[in-house]
Amino acid sequence: MAETNGEPAWLTKALRKRKIQAAALQPYLAQEAGPADETITAIACVETLAGRVADGDFTAYDVVSAYVRKAAAAHQKTNCLTEIMFDDALQRARELDEHYVKHKTPIGPLHGVVMTLKDQFNVKGYDTTLGYVGRTFQPADTDAVVVTLLKDMGVIFIAKTNLPQSIMWCETDNPLWGLTTNPLNPAFTPGGSTGGEGALLAQHGSMVGWGTDIGGSVRIPSHMAGLYALKPSSGRIPYLGTPVSTEGQEHVPSAVGPMTRSLSSLRLVTKAVIDAAPWKLDPQVHPLPWREEAYREVQSRPLVIGLLIDDGIVKVHPPIERVLRDVAAKLQKAGHEVIQWDGSLHFDCIQTMDSYYSADGGEDIRRDMSVDGEPYIPHVAALVDRGPAISVYEYWQLHRAKRAAQKAYLDKWQRLRSEKSGREADVLLTPTMPHSAVPHRSCRWVGYTKVWNLLDYTACVLPVGSVDKTVDLAASEPSVEGYVARNETDKWNWALYNPETLHGMPLSVQLVGRRLEEEKVLGAAEVVERVLSEC
Repeated sequence: MAETNGEPAWLTKALRKRKIQAAALQPYLAQEAGPADETITAIACVETLAGRVADGDFTAYDVVSAYVRKAAAAHQKTNCLTEIMFDDALQRARELDEHYVKHKTPIGPLHGVVMTLKDQFNVKGYDTTLGYVGRTFQPADTDAVVVTLLKDMGVIFIAKTNLPQSIMWCETDNPLWGLTTNPLNPAFTPGGSTGGEGALLAQHGSMVGWGTDIGGSVRIPSHMAGLYALKPSSGRIPYLGTPVSTEGQEHVPSAVGPMTRSLSSLRLVTKAVIDAAPWKLDPQVHPLPWREEAYREVQSRPLVIGLLIDDGIVKVHPPIERVLRDVAAKLQKAGHEVIQWDGSLHFDCIQTMDSYYSADGGEDIRRDMSVDGEPYIPHVAALVDRGPAISVYEYWQLHRAKRAAQKAYLDKWQRLRSEKSGREADVLLTPTMPHSAVPHRSCRWVGYTKVWNLLDYTACVLPVGSVDKTVDLAASEPSVEGYVARNETDKWNWALYNPETLHGMPLSVQLVGRRLEEEKVLGAAEVVERVLSEC
């Protein structure tokens, strides 16, 4: 490992990158808040903000100015940003305002709406590091397809956000940018891998954050920050121009998904990207237009909802079970059918998926790590040391196992039906994680999210309540203290439960639909949120 001025080359490079970031942030940290800042950043609905800009209540410059100040403050608290695009964002805001004055109309349906991106999406002129020091100082030549489409609609991107080294972790930490913390408690993780977005959105530093999800990476941070998220099936939202670890593998494809502060925003931005016909720019996108009839139909009748509380591998904490049962009870009271769903097939799916993660023996990650000789964070070290690369024949057998798992789950979905109506489940109601946000480096089990990645199903996360030490079981109660763990991971997870220390941490539920059922899942989410708001 080469050294410069007595320090490793990777550290010299990382410090240089951080110095550039600090210089870009400093002018905005010193600014006083504008009179409309809190009003602007308090708006959670994209349609509402875009409408107020279109009506002339706010200029695009007003909106961007408010958000860059808020984002700078959020970063100072949680270390959530990477690439700072504030100056370019303000310049773009001036251009949009000039267009509005000249033509008396917005440039597009999302004129002046501020968004941010996980540091995985290419933005021309900025680095895409994936948390690797070796990818710094290599600015992208072009924008990712989803960035191009959104810019054409009037979106202004103000920053990129932090992620774990290699992406493949439910924590947000790397030697380049450091550790991102949870806004509610700096000793707790915001989740990962899109953890920087979660921390930023939770502090109203952005309206919409774009991330990727190969095992729960937009859903886990949303669960831990009280946000909404959609993991679509692969090929529904364009991925082209979004580098990723193990790029080139398509056995469990990563999916681009939005994170938002309102459900209406989640639907709006998903529909906007699909309506832009992304299959004309990305050959991997399904030429499948937005199906408004599917979105509306599922809201027009009683639903059949499969309730999964326990995957049989890692038991959820009492607050997770509480909110799931509460949501299910309210749905039943509102006239919807709830059927029991078990965790059969989940273990086989997860075993198959875990085998994929290390199929190359860690070579892809090792190559990035070797560029500047940066140190491995512990989780990445464990991932690349799992074992040697498997043979092509063994890889083919994994594909066979994946297809068999997908077929078995399809059969299961069609077999389990309501005893009352005889109908199969419209969606599943499941945990997102077995716990709320927890102390740093405590997150281990993501089976409640990644099983749906292997199946390539659609999944949506809705915030529902929080850990409450006054109603949740105390750690000293017999049913908690005397719990007999099923395995080491279950034992680890159960040891994390303490309603005193976890008090106030957000919780969520996850709605799951089958492959390419984004409209149906988002429509079902509307039904659930409506029921909860009426209770």
